[in-house]
Amino acid sequence: MACVSITRALLAIMLSVCAAGAAHAQPASPQPAPLAHSALLAVDAAPTAGGLLLRVRRATGETPVVVSDVAVTIDGKAAPATARTDGSWFVARPAGAQDAGKTIDVTVGHDGIHEVLSGRLAASAAVSGPATPGGGAVISSGRKQLFWWILNIAIVLIAAIAISRRTS
Repeated sequence: MACVSITRALLAIMLSVCAAGAAHAQPASPQPAPLAHSALLAVDAAPTAGGLLLRVRRATGETPVVVSDVAVTIDGKAAPATARTDGSWFVARPAGAQDAGKTIDVTVGHDGIHEVLSGRLAASAAVSGPATPGGGAVISSGRKQLFWWILNIAIVLIAAIAISRRTS
């Protein structure tokens, strides 16, 4: 009788872990990777369908930075940057453009000054579609974690059954 209740409890736990793993499997937006930094600011970039997502943050501390304007050039060619509601910036690029290895200069206006941050764009899969960099790693990591949870619960379940049979 105790074995049945333990089995039911462990199955309920496994189902809740599976549901939690499925909820975390798909990220809502691309996760930006570091692109360039200065003493005051850091710029992170993530490729999206049709452009780049840029996030400007302070290099140190948690205080938010108020960005008044952003100007972007990719290999010396101006690219329009538009502010988004979440505080990030979207930089449009021509369809089919290959950005990997190109130099990007981001001019950020903040706190009454303008800073120019430069970096190189990394290879991305987003040129051909809406895939996100690191998105596969996040999903893969979540699935690995879920696999280990299920494996551990299965081992505990087997041990509980073996112990309950031995005592009866």
